Amino acid sequence: MDDVRASAPDNTAERPRTPIRVEGQVGMVAAVSGFKLTCVLFGAGESKASIADYERVQIGALIKMPTPSTLAFGFIDSLVLHNPSSDDGGQNLAMAEVELLGELAVNGSGAAVFARGISVYPVLGSAVFPASADDLASIYAKPNSWSLPIGSLHQDPSKIAYLISQEFLCKHSAILGTTGSGKSCALTIILRSLLSAHPNGHVVLLDPHGEYGPAFPGMAERITTQTLELPYWLLSFEEMTEVFCSTEPIARSHEANILKDIIVGAKREFLGTQASDLFITVDTPTPYRMSTVLQRISEGMGRLDKPDSTLPYLRLLTTIETLRADQRYGFLFGGITLRDNMPEIISRLLRIPVNGKPITILDISAVPSEIVNVVVSLICRVIFDFALWSDRESAVPLLLVCDEAHRYIPRDESLGFEPTRRSISRIAKEGRKYGVSLCLVTQRPSEISESILSQCSTVFAMRMTNERDQNLVRRTLPETAAGLLSTLPTLRQQEAIAIGEGVTHPMRIRFADLDAKYRPKGQATNFPREWEDDKKGRDFLKTIIHRWRWQSH
Repeated sequence: MDDVRASAPDNTAERPRTPIRVEGQVGMVAAVSGFKLTCVLFGAGESKASIADYERVQIGALIKMPTPSTLAFGFIDSLVLHNPSSDDGGQNLAMAEVELLGELAVNGSGAAVFARGISVYPVLGSAVFPASADDLASIYAKPNSWSLPIGSLHQDPSKIAYLISQEFLCKHSAILGTTGSGKSCALTIILRSLLSAHPNGHVVLLDPHGEYGPAFPGMAERITTQTLELPYWLLSFEEMTEVFCSTEPIARSHEANILKDIIVGAKREFLGTQASDLFITVDTPTPYRMSTVLQRISEGMGRLDKPDSTLPYLRLLTTIETLRADQRYGFLFGGITLRDNMPEIISRLLRIPVNGKPITILDISAVPSEIVNVVVSLICRVIFDFALWSDRESAVPLLLVCDEAHRYIPRDESLGFEPTRRSISRIAKEGRKYGVSLCLVTQRPSEISESILSQCSTVFAMRMTNERDQNLVRRTLPETAAGLLSTLPTLRQQEAIAIGEGVTHPMRIRFADLDAKYRPKGQATNFPREWEDDKKGRDFLKTIIHRWRWQSH
């Protein structure tokens, strides 16, 4: 054995040979594990690898690898250079982790078709190439179904990024990203594309900051607190309790019991003989006179001898009368005469008929903060109940868009109004059965209910720097594309990672430019420009103070 060792050539000092390169090749497959590959990039084993060897390989880039019968594609997830070369002639080793996406295979008719998933894996030593323009065209070709252009591909700006409208609408969606990433403009582009292609759609947009008014001129029914009509008799018992009763639990319990019986009686009195034909409960959406409620509360209080027993009645009387006199609550108590105008309310809210305005923008920025959750709960509940009681054959499909969704369905259940959470959760879990789709827009995905967010089948993830937000997005997405998601902190404004059923395949896109006249008003204030001169005077102050006092824009 000693002789054999002595006569064998000594290769320990010999450097690994550089693999023979095929034109355009950037590396080769070194390891395969599930849906991940490890690739050795060219330059490995060379003491002086050129930067040009690596510059075609970027995080999130799409690469391809031939297999025995297909062409596999994947996104680069991470890059690492082991033992970077130095003047001492040391070796280096550049590696890339790849998340597999799908494969291009020849179908029965002889055409090459791209499909998600991998049926044949690349073998060890397979060549790795950057995806070409033709590859991108094949993978992200315009779908055969209803589709809309919303932007361009990051890898090739000349290639259009398409949204599959049926899949986007029939399943829930979400637009996520930090402040300033372009969420409002992205939502505007998507909705304008949808409604331009489908002018008889039905969209309800909850606008908590009053910023979407300019985005849909001639297309929207814009409702503010001055024109909003949501009469008190549409409130459910939980919502009534939130509005009319004390916050202290024991006091609220006493007041709620009094209110429940009185409201049922007031509804029966208003309906008269019709009440005998209906099953009337405190939640039945039928009118009743608030004057009747106040009268019966007063009568009930008068029948009591002990002053302590009258306190719940007195608090109810005081609260209701105060709210009725408050102009900010005019949308609840407005109108001199009481009438059953529920058809008109539903018609305007849900755009039935459309009459050239397929979207309702509910500007709730001036709704009193103490009941804004009640208003959202009522709107969401009315939308779902309308769909629930519609005939399936003649139902009107609806899209509900919740901007700043973390305000209504927070992850911490103690921070939100439970009926609001329940209404939105019900739409998220059951809405698709009845033709109600949900689109959530939020800058704080980690603070939103994870169970509701997980129902979203299409996600546009824009720039996120918070690690908690990034991790939640990775957990809740219907599929993972780690090679793309790893770029979330570095996305530019207008860019997004689009993943889910609403797009053909996961992709990094840049949303189309939005004409300045259609941009939402929520753009950041330009401090230097506004501070250039001193033009504001007393008339400016008087205007603001008038709006402040009258709670109106």
